[in-house]
Amino acid sequence: MKPTLYQGNKIDKQTIQQVEDALTNEEALQINLNGKAFSLTMRSPGNDDELIRGLLYSEDVYRGQEPLQIKYSKAKDSIITEANIQIDESLIREGYSNSRNFLSASSCGICGKTELESFDQACQLETNNQLDINLLEPMFREMKSRQTTFHQTGGSHAAAAFTAAGELLCVMEDIGRHNAVDKVVGHLINHNQLNQAFCLTVSGRISYEIVSKAFAAKIPVLAAVSAPSSLAVDFSKELGISLLAFCRNDKATCYAHPERLTITSGA
Repeated sequence: MKPTLYQGNKIDKQTIQQVEDALTNEEALQINLNGKAFSLTMRSPGNDDELIRGLLYSEDVYRGQEPLQIKYSKAKDSIITEANIQIDESLIREGYSNSRNFLSASSCGICGKTELESFDQACQLETNNQLDINLLEPMFREMKSRQTTFHQTGGSHAAAAFTAAGELLCVMEDIGRHNAVDKVVGHLINHNQLNQAFCLTVSGRISYEIVSKAFAAKIPVLAAVSAPSSLAVDFSKELGISLLAFCRNDKATCYAHPERLTITSGA
């Protein structure tokens, strides 16, 4: 499946220019085994036969030689959203009882779920505050300076929370991007600072799951060093999240809700 083109606003210091970027597609695939929900997999559409076969093999659910009989269902936009598989019960291995009710995400993160969460669009995040785009670079520098584990190992991600004025609330590291975000939210809750958080920065790319965590924490601005997925952009638009990506070298691209951005300082 070809990457999807998304419009965005590319920010370069004091200028904002409309751009059209190709983003990696991320879509949910509901996998049902013998009529029961087995897994919700966040993936880039395509080669779903191979994906399912490899998933069932690696989870020690089915390792038979016979090809799987898979019936797919498509959404109105012709993207495959559901796969129904029938396997003789005698051929299902022990891994099934251990791995049922899990979700395989494109970038790890969600566990213990078989269905994608639905969000009430009426609960779209709203705020009158704005973020000065010239604060982005200092915020990412601040986060990077506190990535102790990354500087020592090169093998960890970071997430950080800032106020609307760019004041640091906390920085957390973890080998998983989603875990780092969870740690930040937990710290904010434990210190009664969740309502002060206006911008969440992350060191890697943004998938649907990162957006859902920002929404749950009611943090209206989400910014990342790397790229967003197509589903991350779609959900950000629906949920009222201002999504910025490619935040580096005094540049960034906003893919959703640019009305929260302003240029007032740092000329």
